[in-house]
Amino acid sequence: MPTIPVDKEDLFDLIGKKYTTEEFEDLCFDFGIELDEDTTDECKPGERPQLKIEVPANRYDMLCIEGIAQALNEFLGRKEPPLYKLNPSKPDLSLTIHESTQRIRPYAAAAILRNVTFDERSYESFISLQDKLHANLCRNRTLVAMGTHDLDKIKGPFTYEALKPSEIKFKPLNQTKVMDGNELMEFYEKDKNLGKYLHIIRDSPVYPVILDSERNVCSLPPIINSDFSKISLNTKNVFIEITGTDRTKTDIVLDQMVAMFSRYCKNEFEIEPLQVKSEHNGESRVVPNVTPRKAQAEASYINSCLALKLDRKEICGLLKKMSLDAAPSADDDNLLDVKIPITRPDILHQCDIMEDAAIAYGYNNITKTKPKSESLVAEALPVNKIGNILRLASAQAGYLEVLPLTLCSHDENFRFLRTKDDGSKAVVLENPKTIEYQVVRTTLLPGILKTVKENRKHSLPIKVFECGDVVLKNPNVERRAVNQRNWCAVFAGKTSGFEYVQGLLGKIMQTMRTPWLEKPQEDSRRGYWIEEDKENPTFFTGRGAKVFFRHAPNGKPVQIGSLGVLHPEVLEHFQIPYAASSVEINAEVFL
Repeated sequence: MPTIPVDKEDLFDLIGKKYTTEEFEDLCFDFGIELDEDTTDECKPGERPQLKIEVPANRYDMLCIEGIAQALNEFLGRKEPPLYKLNPSKPDLSLTIHESTQRIRPYAAAAILRNVTFDERSYESFISLQDKLHANLCRNRTLVAMGTHDLDKIKGPFTYEALKPSEIKFKPLNQTKVMDGNELMEFYEKDKNLGKYLHIIRDSPVYPVILDSERNVCSLPPIINSDFSKISLNTKNVFIEITGTDRTKTDIVLDQMVAMFSRYCKNEFEIEPLQVKSEHNGESRVVPNVTPRKAQAEASYINSCLALKLDRKEICGLLKKMSLDAAPSADDDNLLDVKIPITRPDILHQCDIMEDAAIAYGYNNITKTKPKSESLVAEALPVNKIGNILRLASAQAGYLEVLPLTLCSHDENFRFLRTKDDGSKAVVLENPKTIEYQVVRTTLLPGILKTVKENRKHSLPIKVFECGDVVLKNPNVERRAVNQRNWCAVFAGKTSGFEYVQGLLGKIMQTMRTPWLEKPQEDSRRGYWIEEDKENPTFFTGRGAKVFFRHAPNGKPVQIGSLGVLHPEVLEHFQIPYAASSVEINAEVFL
């Protein structure tokens, strides 16, 4: 959770009441945030005390003092929610996105705040919110980057292009020398603040750039703005431009900036829109869009979750305290029509609306209830019961359980096992932090072999197993992937034959009351059998087998796993100096 330092006196002035530390701590608790520290007792003479407040990571509107004060005022019923409006309704200025930006950062948005009056602390808050959004939602500028400019120093309409580094020449912020893109990269390479962002575009043949109508460079996102258009305390008209690789996040960042600081305009909460022209990809639109999003929630759902019996008007009153404009639906006696302001992009589903109603009602005020049925007792899910049975049987056979990580590298999941990725199975992380965590495993084998590798000096044989989830792509479900509970075991030693893991598989099947079918073509009973597998490259040729299972008499047999002696190349990849054999099956077939 981000911790936001705010000026104590300024916050209490904005809220309209002074609190003791204990009183404010209680208020924060009721609202679902936390007072981390009050620096009043630690301040030196002349210093202004601060309140350090922990806010939810998805409440981007509360990353500055303006947003915290606004949310608390609405929660306390002291102020009405702001009414954001666009003026003029039809934009006078435009931002044209060139097709060349598709190669690097394809999305952009912009807005203008007219007749702004900043003082020193509100100006610092304006800059600070940009930094916090960059670090939070923008993922250190990799997804989104923003620039703010003095509109009186530049001229619209504006363009967003991607040019060769040598074609981009401007004076970076607070510098005196004009540089091109290549010189700028060298200049900031060792800069402790900006150097960490250079990798985002450095290796690209083109760099993104915002230009005004006279081809003056406004910014080189996501690195730095131009000194030509820098803002100051005296800036009256602010041009805000946002660029990114994700349109949704681009729009959210723009919404937060204009929502928080349009209060300093001469006409409060008035925003001047721009026409985004992006004909090459059909993304042309007017931004920002300040029209509240519409959603619906069921009163019965909210009441059932909170064990309450509130009517719809009472629930609407609670939601108003959380910045949500709700009204009973005219079409259904159970529905609420909810309008979600631009400050609340965290509201995604009905459960989020229910949570806000709970916060407004007060968790401490919710009556403790008991299950209506005296016989209602919690129990394990069937798949977990199966897992526990398999664990016990494996332990009884002398195997030790291991718990590797669910994420692994792409090589470990495929190349190290001598298999190829056809793109149909593995869920790949979009922005992995390290090569160790690139994909969600599709088999338990890599994790177990890594465990054997780290314990290769242990006395032999090494007999280990795991019963855990793998994740497989499935385009037919909403989330496009499914978890599958697998069981896998490895026997490693000076010798390790097929019979070791086949014997263990027999023990498991015996435990699950699944008989061996010696002649499955003639025997139609429920049971299992194995067939030679000549195509699995993970195993020694001729020493691998497929495991088949028939769930019911006369049922259709399905392959549930494989077993065999691991190929020497597989063992070499995992730096295991012994022979090893493995068995892995889908445990969910026993449900």
